[in-house]
Amino acid sequence: QVQLVESGGGLVQAGGSLRLPCAASGRTFSSYAMGWFRQAPGKEREFVAAISLSGGSTYYADSVKGRFTISRDNAKNTVYLLMNSLKPEDTAVYYCAAKVTPGGSYFYTTAPEYDYWGQGTQVTVSS
Repeated sequence: QVQLVESGGGLVQAGGSLRLPCAASGRTFSSYAMGWFRQAPGKEREFVAAISLSGGSTYYADSVKGRFTISRDNAKNTVYLLMNSLKPEDTAVYYCAAKVTPGGSYFYTTAPEYDYWGQGTQVTVSS
């Protein structure tokens, strides 16, 4: 089992940047494919970005492609979401998620595929 704790959220002006770390407990972080999702008020949770076990494969939602970067540091048990050129429509609670993965370069883009979730961190982008 793994526990996930997101941080780094806050209020930022449009065009600004934030980096969200998600720290994982346990010694098997490298066994989890990781993802970031977000949920805005009144909307369903949506996929943002995913990364494979080693970090060699990544995938992004079209809405954030070219602006957001997902990365991971397996030695620090942490996955990151670097968000640049933020827009007001990026305002949401951001969640990281982990999926037990036996190996390979797999990543996952739908919420039901993930096994564990963090509590979320609020990102608010003002216009």
